[in-house]
Amino acid sequence: MNPVRFPKREGGSSVEEKDRVVQQTDQDASQSRLSAVEAGYLEDPFAKLFVAGEVQRRYPLINRGTYIRTTAIDKLVNNFLSSSPRTPKQIISLGAGSDTRFFRIASANPGVIQNLVYRELDFRAITSRKIASITTSPELQSLLSPQDLTVDQVNGSLTSKHYSIHPLDIRALHPSADFSASINTSIPTLFISECCLVYLSPTEADAILKWITTDFSSSVGIILYEPIGGDDAFGRVMIQNLAARGIVLKTLKKYSSLERQVERLRVLGFSDGQLAVSVKGIHDGWVSAGERGRIAGLEMLDEVEEWDMLAAHYCVAWGWRDRGEVFAGWRDVGRGDH
Repeated sequence: MNPVRFPKREGGSSVEEKDRVVQQTDQDASQSRLSAVEAGYLEDPFAKLFVAGEVQRRYPLINRGTYIRTTAIDKLVNNFLSSSPRTPKQIISLGAGSDTRFFRIASANPGVIQNLVYRELDFRAITSRKIASITTSPELQSLLSPQDLTVDQVNGSLTSKHYSIHPLDIRALHPSADFSASINTSIPTLFISECCLVYLSPTEADAILKWITTDFSSSVGIILYEPIGGDDAFGRVMIQNLAARGIVLKTLKKYSSLERQVERLRVLGFSDGQLAVSVKGIHDGWVSAGERGRIAGLEMLDEVEEWDMLAAHYCVAWGWRDRGEVFAGWRDVGRGDH
């Protein structure tokens, strides 16, 4: 997961320890991604550049989940980028952590980058670590435009023509937030949140979505990857296991189903479309039979029933407000792919 990281707060070491536990999930996510790459599920030459030490091989059901999550989000992102290709666009990744998406896009489709600004928001401890990886890797640096490149590793910021990293507590994002004045809010913008908003209170998470639909005047869309279904037996065990590590899924109760995720997006201003599909639904309905056969052949999946339950407890939800045709293809993403 690439969750939001909490800043230091007053209130004692127990709060600080919980914050550190949540921050550690970024490294967990990086290890899971590299595991899926090493096992043959995904192609990502940049995953290893953000992982310290040896790869920690994950269970097959975790590798498969990482594959489905990445494939689904990539499909939605690529649809956004390919629509109206000459139109300047922006992507803002919330709690981006060590995500490699910008570098994968820049490597695979450099033409797209010319009309794209890609921004990543996270806490300084995380952004500083990511910038350290970038500045020590010629491979990563080669994908950044040297013009207007400014790096401040101490404060955790990097700015360039097409890619910027901002050290920011995303809980400061709400309608009329100060951050809005420092970026372009008048071009079509896609937001990505992969297991990020779920660590905020419902009030804080809702304020961020309202910020998007209030402060941005052009087309906006958001992709959420989140857990659901915390009110059944499997979900309760999932919550207990995370709680044992000090991790609390604060929005899960309020947005515990696909229907609630869809309603959330509608109410908070993504008025032109809202959809949500479980990871199981994506695996069964979006991935072609040939590709399902390929990934099934990579590793023996003994825990088929556990996979079905786990995949039913995570979802991808997406919503949009279109003032043009930038998100016109989102309604049909995934249909007819199998």
